[in-house]
Amino acid sequence: MAVNAACAYKTNAIQTANKSDLTLMLYEGAIKFCNIALLGLEKKDIEKTNLNIQKAQDIIIELKGTLNHDYPVAKDFENVYNCIYDYLVEANIKKDSELLQVALRFIKEMRDLWKEVMKACHKK
Repeated sequence: MAVNAACAYKTNAIQTANKSDLTLMLYEGAIKFCNIALLGLEKKDIEKTNLNIQKAQDIIIELKGTLNHDYPVAKDFENVYNCIYDYLVEANIKKDSELLQVALRFIKEMRDLWKEVMKACHKK
């Protein structure tokens, strides 16, 4: 019963979120999956590592796909997303925690930047 309530809550939160909140949720999801992948690497669980890095990659692809290229800054975001994606791919191929941590740092920086943009927009 509690699991169903949690799923319903999560579904409702996603369905009622605005675009900026959804973007933040994507960043948070990518961070979560990178952290799970790092745990998988520590435990030598290759399947868990692979699955969660792929989930993070999917989120980066989604973030890249949502860019509005009417704004010049979109190209900068795209370059960062491409860099993060490349680190994720290489980390997955090599099962390298250092590469994965670099990708994770970039994702966290992007998330923090996004939070600042959200704050600035709410002040207006």
